Amino acid sequence: MELLLLREMRCVNLEKKWVFKKLFASREISLLLVLVILCMFFQYRNSSFLSVQTIIDMLKNYSTTMILSLGMMCVLLIGGIDISIGSTVAFSGMCSALLMRDGILSSTFLSFVVSILIGLACGFIIGLVITKGKVLPIITTLGFMNIIRGITYLVSNSQWVSAYQIPESFKKFAQESYLTFGQINNMIAITAVCYIIFFIIMKWTRLGRKIYAIGSNPEAALISGIKINRVRLFVYSLMGALCGLAGALWVSVYASAQGDMATGIEMDVIASCVLGGVSLSGGRGSVVGVFLGGLTMAIISKALPLIGISAYWQSMIKGAVIILAIIMNVVTQRVIAKNHQKLREA
Repeated sequence: MELLLLREMRCVNLEKKWVFKKLFASREISLLLVLVILCMFFQYRNSSFLSVQTIIDMLKNYSTTMILSLGMMCVLLIGGIDISIGSTVAFSGMCSALLMRDGILSSTFLSFVVSILIGLACGFIIGLVITKGKVLPIITTLGFMNIIRGITYLVSNSQWVSAYQIPESFKKFAQESYLTFGQINNMIAITAVCYIIFFIIMKWTRLGRKIYAIGSNPEAALISGIKINRVRLFVYSLMGALCGLAGALWVSVYASAQGDMATGIEMDVIASCVLGGVSLSGGRGSVVGVFLGGLTMAIISKALPLIGISAYWQSMIKGAVIILAIIMNVVTQRVIAKNHQKLREA
């Protein structure tokens, strides 16, 4: 009888340990727990943090970064990187704003389409240099970061496009919710649609599997018949298109366009991806993780000013978050590698 009780207790303990390991082995679940703790802490420090209006403002203002994080996730999954996205956002947004200022564009829809196409063209050119020119992604995007930013200042003659020069319908787009018949803000709705589309693509399509395969093992992907350069070109073009979308949304949110807009946004985007479990070496990451990572960065960015943290400390805290996220990724990958090794030895 005692032996049976001991065996049952051991089984229960083993089950508890298994559940505990499973819980913290999942990056998404552990990040969700971090989000809950952060929300509780910030709500304790400022009772207005979890108000409906604060949450809506947070999601609306951070929607561009969350959208860009989807493109960056794909870039990182294939083992690349793109630090030119801030410049592409500024260039595409500025071009559409200039066309609206000069009366060439008056339709909100067409303004978005033009901005997306300009971003797509930038991403396509970057992808060509990387795939055909065989230039390292970090070098290519570093160069284009300065080139595209310079062109932005040239086309705008270093001037702003002010609110009164932008059509009312375009400025109201970020404030209204007519895309969902008055239910959800347009910015949040577009972000949600982007995440749903990317979730389906990365989870259940051949394209998603090819992107993961290239980042996991390029040699094996090539042997299996995957056209690596074609997929890489597509991913960078997609990143550019998302930059174009973000550029139009940026102009709509802030009702203006400046040559220096979106400067430094690439750091928040990369931080969202890394925090969400996307590996910088490629082949590992998920849309859900990126969403939670972006949400974490949005909460930090919105909450720190509410509890009286200065801008200097905010930058330092964001930098610390990026470093901690990278350390967590490295530790998680080592644990997974050890577990796989044990399974092979068994």
